[in-house]
Amino acid sequence: MAEENQTLVTEFVLTGLTDQPGLQLPLFLVFLLIYLITMVGNLGLIALIWKDPHLHTPMYLFLSSLAFADACTASSVTPKMLMNFLSKNHAVSLIECFTQFYFMGSSATTECFLLVVMAYDRYVAICNPLLYPVLMSNRLCVKFIIVTYFVGLMHLTIHVGLFVRLTFCKSNIIDYYYCEILELFKISCTDSAVNMLVLLIFSTCIQAFTFLTILVSYAHVLLAILKKKSEKGRSKAFSTCSAHLLSVSLFYGTLFLIYVCPGSGPAGEYEKLFSLFYTVIIPLLNPFIYSLRNKEVISALRRKLNK
Repeated sequence: MAEENQTLVTEFVLTGLTDQPGLQLPLFLVFLLIYLITMVGNLGLIALIWKDPHLHTPMYLFLSSLAFADACTASSVTPKMLMNFLSKNHAVSLIECFTQFYFMGSSATTECFLLVVMAYDRYVAICNPLLYPVLMSNRLCVKFIIVTYFVGLMHLTIHVGLFVRLTFCKSNIIDYYYCEILELFKISCTDSAVNMLVLLIFSTCIQAFTFLTILVSYAHVLLAILKKKSEKGRSKAFSTCSAHLLSVSLFYGTLFLIYVCPGSGPAGEYEKLFSLFYTVIIPLLNPFIYSLRNKEVISALRRKLNK
């Protein structure tokens, strides 16, 4: 009888980052600035790569795809967060919630596999430089990129498909600043054990496979660099790889903490901070990580500015 009286939830309320009124406007201004810099940085990098013929190489083709994935990740979360800073109505419909989760999750999965093909690209370039034009043709790179986006979309289609079986009647409060899947599981009145198991299996397998592949690739790269007799050659090789390794460390570190080792109970401040770092800060940092120490990108930018 109690179940019959339960009302199914059709919209949720996001609690946001903080409930303190005095912080809403300052946080809005900070995250608006971060979002604008993120979009200018990533879209600007994409435009620079596509406009400059000197950057029409596999490495920069992958980098432009990574920049697009970062822009999608930021855009799936930040605009709604900015609206909630200025509004007292934090409601989000069930469809909006699923859509936000779908695009953010597919961008994250795509980024995992993009980082793998970028590591493979560096492996071929440094360990087999003579075969590089054959093994990493632009046509093959485009196929790699298509596959990474396809896998990302299909991966999230599975989770959203399983999501449809859930009903929500316990509460409509999501203790987060976006529709985070683990928080949705907590307020579901349908047993979400299957969803949680599938999420854990896919998250662990995808992250383990891609991370180990990157580690193996860079182990070979490191050995090849150390064998180089030229100091200039070693320096150039380290320079091109260090940015990628920093990006990989930041990305996988936060993903592992959020989805492979999820905490129990209400979302803590540390968990929100890790998630914020992944959804907002990493998309902000990546274009600068890959550009500031990259002489080819800096040279391309100077050529465009001097025109």
